[in-house]
Amino acid sequence: MTQSPELISARNTIKTESEGLRALAESLDNGLAEPFRDAVSRLTAITGRVIVTGIGKSGHIGSKIAATFASTGTPAFFVHPAEANHGDLGMIARDDAVIAMSWSGEAAELKGILAYSRRFSIPLIALTANLDSTLARQSDICLQLPRYEEACPHNLAPTTSSIMMLALGDALAIALLEARGFSATDFKTYHPGGSLGASLTLIREVMHREKEIPLVVAGSPMGDAVIRISEKGFGCVGVVTENGELVGVITDGDLRRNIHRDMLSLSVDEVMTHSPQTVGPDTLANKALAILNECAITSLLVTEGKKPVGIIHLHDLLRIGVA
Repeated sequence: MTQSPELISARNTIKTESEGLRALAESLDNGLAEPFRDAVSRLTAITGRVIVTGIGKSGHIGSKIAATFASTGTPAFFVHPAEANHGDLGMIARDDAVIAMSWSGEAAELKGILAYSRRFSIPLIALTANLDSTLARQSDICLQLPRYEEACPHNLAPTTSSIMMLALGDALAIALLEARGFSATDFKTYHPGGSLGASLTLIREVMHREKEIPLVVAGSPMGDAVIRISEKGFGCVGVVTENGELVGVITDGDLRRNIHRDMLSLSVDEVMTHSPQTVGPDTLANKALAILNECAITSLLVTEGKKPVGIIHLHDLLRIGVA
């Protein structure tokens, strides 16, 4: 089938940019490895913030990188180099570190912030493709990006170079996240809103507790289970021992599958599913949703040890915006 010029162009762009990323990954096995480790170590050690700066497309990428740092536990913000030359240098403190980004390393707008970082001995990390540039020579650590052709057919518009800068910035942010032991719970602190924040909600925050939990004691007649399922409205009932340990569950599906039997003459032990699927109260909401979907069920009992402490329904996850 003949491809349209638009699709040919799109594939060429993506192919060229992906090859640039491959070259970047390969450089981490060569000359980029040691300075990258040094950069992570230096950024981990500072007591202040990471200041990201750059002009043009590098600035746009830098703004995103600063946001990624901030959202993953590394205090950071973007300082526009032109604004820095007109007073915003005062936003940079001596316990901070600066990441300056420029493909050529010769952006004139960076001169003020470079001089300021040198004057006050503020750590300076460069992201550039030019080791002989002013930026590289002024820096404490230089992360050299591999030179690779732009996806632009004229090899002019920053495309591949921008993608490589973004990827290397993300690599720094994730390495710092892992170095600091930043957890999913920590992540929720910085992302309380939207579906992402909802997916990071702990089950203990939304589960139903105590008298709301549908339970019957092992050995009870099935009539008690049917009443409890109807009363609580979760479509299931947990079966517990005399000392409160969960040993099984009966769902409305079990009722349908056993409709041909004289259920009122049966005990719950004869109908229940043994060793039911459960979650702990510190399970993330998105994990609970995955279990509900995988098991094709609508409710999960929440247990600590072997004892039920709550129950979660699919509707609870819908209500907070996870599903």
